[in-house]
Amino acid sequence: MPIYKKVNKKFFKKWSSEMAYVLGFFMADGSVDVNSRGYHYFSIQICDKDLLESIKKILDSDHKIATRKGVGKEKDRYRIQIGSKEICDDLRNLGVNENKTSTMGLPKIPKKYFGDFVRGYFDGDGHVWVGEIHKKRKTKHLTLQTGFTSCSFNFLNELRHSLKDFGLVNGSFYAQKNYFRLNYSMKNSLLLYEIMYNSSNNNLFLFRKKVVFESFKKMRP
Repeated sequence: MPIYKKVNKKFFKKWSSEMAYVLGFFMADGSVDVNSRGYHYFSIQICDKDLLESIKKILDSDHKIATRKGVGKEKDRYRIQIGSKEICDDLRNLGVNENKTSTMGLPKIPKKYFGDFVRGYFDGDGHVWVGEIHKKRKTKHLTLQTGFTSCSFNFLNELRHSLKDFGLVNGSFYAQKNYFRLNYSMKNSLLLYEIMYNSSNNNLFLFRKKVVFESFKKMRP
């Protein structure tokens, strides 16, 4: 007999602060699949076990988190896989499918949860950097830069247009062979911080990324 695991199958049916964050994170680091027997399942694989434990708890899941040991300098990776055709269909209705890597678009997100969604995606496929520019000049400048990465140009372009409604402008695209990157300079990056962290009703975030913003704000003259 199959062993049935617990999970909240209604989780992606109604928008909430937690649902928006998990959906954003899933669109960065998750996948929907159907195996050879026709079973539908979704999975998330990341390097941050504590965050995955938090997501597991929010999903009201008792599924096991598997560990894949890193080789050499690689970090260990943690993976949760949950079988549920109902949840997979809900994710598909939100724009996630088996080939989401290059085809996904931005879901229609209620404005009050937009910051949670963006923070979720940023924690999965975003970057933040603090450093000096104009190093060869007499006066160096400390700056903050952020960005989002995706194999889907359509997703990033729709994200850029939606962020304009919140005041972010002039995001620039950087194209590589297998992915695209949307970058923002200091002013927009500080505004992005406000959108992602100060409008949230939950404590879901990667500390190591949030602290980079806060360190920069403390270092500014």
